[in-house]
Amino acid sequence: MTKPFELLRATRTNILRAIETLSDEQLNLTPAGFNNNIIWNVGHLVVTQQVIFYRLSGLELLVSKDWVDRYRRGTRPEQTASTDEIAALKSQLMELIGVAEQDYQKGCFGTFQPYTVSYGAQLESIEDAMLFNNVHEGLHLGCILSLKKLV
Repeated sequence: MTKPFELLRATRTNILRAIETLSDEQLNLTPAGFNNNIIWNVGHLVVTQQVIFYRLSGLELLVSKDWVDRYRRGTRPEQTASTDEIAALKSQLMELIGVAEQDYQKGCFGTFQPYTVSYGAQLESIEDAMLFNNVHEGLHLGCILSLKKLV
């Protein structure tokens, strides 16, 4: 099942292209009327994919607890992401796709704890998580593109 990973790569490539010319200040700016900023959205995508693939499969996350605490659902940017953190988030955005794809091919996601996401969908398998993750990524690509117009 490679198509979900192909689509994930395409979405994340579009995200990186959209933000490649933005400064750290622009990435960290939360426009009036918004709850988050562009780099928060990037971090949120990295963390969410880890949580719904790995945590729901009973596996260790490949990102730090600090990132989970900062970028999980329901959080807001409470501190400025540094240049190093921005670079790491951009890098992990692409690198973690290959790791997840290899882990999927090796059968690492054998057990899965069903979970209802805030979107209202019930995830009952890693395949459900992969499909939902792509919907989620598309939603946040739209947020990023909207925020880009304001920074």
